[in-house]
Amino acid sequence: MEMYDTVIIGAGVVGLAAGMYAGRLNLKTVVFGTTSGTELPIGGVITLTDTVENYPGFKKLTGAELAAKLEEHAKDYNIEIKEEKVTDLSKHKESDCFIIKTEKSSYHSKTIIFATGAKWRELPMKGAEEFKSKGVHYCSLCDGALYKDKIITIIGGSDTAAKEAILLAQHGKKVYIIYRKDKVRAEPINLKLIEKNKKIEIINNTNVLEILGDKFVNKVILDNEFNGSKELKVDAVFGAIGHTPLSDLAVKLDVKINKKNEIMVDRQSKTNVKGIFAAGDVIDSGFKQAITGVGEGVVAAHSAYTYVMENNPVCFFDD
Repeated sequence: MEMYDTVIIGAGVVGLAAGMYAGRLNLKTVVFGTTSGTELPIGGVITLTDTVENYPGFKKLTGAELAAKLEEHAKDYNIEIKEEKVTDLSKHKESDCFIIKTEKSSYHSKTIIFATGAKWRELPMKGAEEFKSKGVHYCSLCDGALYKDKIITIIGGSDTAAKEAILLAQHGKKVYIIYRKDKVRAEPINLKLIEKNKKIEIINNTNVLEILGDKFVNKVILDNEFNGSKELKVDAVFGAIGHTPLSDLAVKLDVKINKKNEIMVDRQSKTNVKGIFAAGDVIDSGFKQAITGVGEGVVAAHSAYTYVMENNPVCFFDD
């Protein structure tokens, strides 16, 4: 069974950045590319983003391009990137190390960095589960092209919802943003793009109560009238109501989480458990972006390095 200085769980941009920096610090490192709850490729959620314009150093590129650059950089160092799903974790009872089990093998490590990210929060209203992948979706880049010249709605009011609407407007003939509050909370540049796009219309102070259809979605029921009716004909519904942190594996090691299921860390990316660190969308930060997560991943790698150098964890196993 192989021994590592650090195991990084999650190979999105945060995990790749942590792996790159751990490699720079000469830590024996492995990055696992999938975790329980998500089946995303190396690069993570950002690979499903059409346009990235807020990552310093690159005026504009796709999420897949950014992820590829980070993966390439990480591979410049002597680290391993494995497309294996981590299924279980435990602390060895008689040593300072951790046991990491994947669907293929088992590993030992002196430290763990959680970069597990988050998954899309699924829509809660009636019909959302029934019509999943039959008109109900959560990724415009993945499924938007299915609705060329169709009527599409986005449920949500975040900057993510705004960017999804902009992308979907490239395919659909009409895009509605339905938001329960009185104002969409998009970045100013994206808000301007929405306002200029004649295909996009915002319906504020409104909730979707139910999604209806035959074999596929054909309308939604609103709690307030819009254009004289509570029924709105649509061909697709895209959810953009936030994310759920993937912290279940961390909980197995008694890592503290908050009410939002986010891993609690300090400014050095340390958790309450010695030798365990976390970064990115899975932690209790108020502002989650690729660039902030990458920085947190680098901090986590440095903290893991400091922990290994200062504590020299003793690891011994019968097998």
